[in-house]
Amino acid sequence: MNLYQRRQLMNRVGIGLSMLAMTFGLLALLWILWTLFSKGFAALSWDFFTQDTPAPGTEGGGMRNAIVGSGLILFFTTLVSTPIGILAGIYLAEYGQISRFAAITRFVTDIMLSAPSIVIGLFVYALMVATMGAFSGWAGSVALSLIAIPVVVRTTENMLKLVPTSLREAAFAVGAPRWQVSLKVTLRAVKAGVVTGVLLAIARVTGETAPLLFTALNNQFFSTDMSQPIGNLPVVIFQFAMSPYDNWINLAWGAALLIALLVLGINIGTRILFRQKEHI
Repeated sequence: MNLYQRRQLMNRVGIGLSMLAMTFGLLALLWILWTLFSKGFAALSWDFFTQDTPAPGTEGGGMRNAIVGSGLILFFTTLVSTPIGILAGIYLAEYGQISRFAAITRFVTDIMLSAPSIVIGLFVYALMVATMGAFSGWAGSVALSLIAIPVVVRTTENMLKLVPTSLREAAFAVGAPRWQVSLKVTLRAVKAGVVTGVLLAIARVTGETAPLLFTALNNQFFSTDMSQPIGNLPVVIFQFAMSPYDNWINLAWGAALLIALLVLGINIGTRILFRQKEHI
């Protein structure tokens, strides 16, 4: 067997092993999705969206309080993390190429990207919950923002680095100041990628349970007061899935499906919207 035949054999073996690994991964994913959809859809009903979480051992009930609480926490998380992450990404890509402060910022961002979410939850617990003496929705939003901001920063910086230098030079040639070039030229050129980064950050924090256990905790009753413990889907799923009550377990399956559909719908809807704009 010559060198060419040996390379062909190794190539076929590598492709075969790759296809086997991909098939195994797809089968596992399909099995998980089938289980989630089959058990989750069975739990969805009108009461699921209009009633609050039931007491232990009772039948019926829903996830209204947890849905509203998660919506509020995610809304304020997005409101905080999006501008901070985008502006920090713009600074790193446009102003801080050789800055020492930018190098430190990138280092801290990388650490936060790899930090376990429970560590961030403990940090916010010590910073806010222990200081104020109470769990709150605000603390939950701060914890999730600390997880989302590094994702937005890194995605924004990487997307802006893909903008050709000639585009910046053309904007500078007509007399545009640097801040206008950054906001109205380069950022606009990669807005689809930046929005995708924001969506990745939202998807990253939507199902986070550990930070909310130490910050927002939970509330069995309907509440929109962010200064108090507030219901949220991840913590309710964690508590209900571990319970001995069949009704709670069924509601947990429905809540898990709701989170999966929410993340999937946001990603698909945004991609379709930007694809339509590109064709116009």
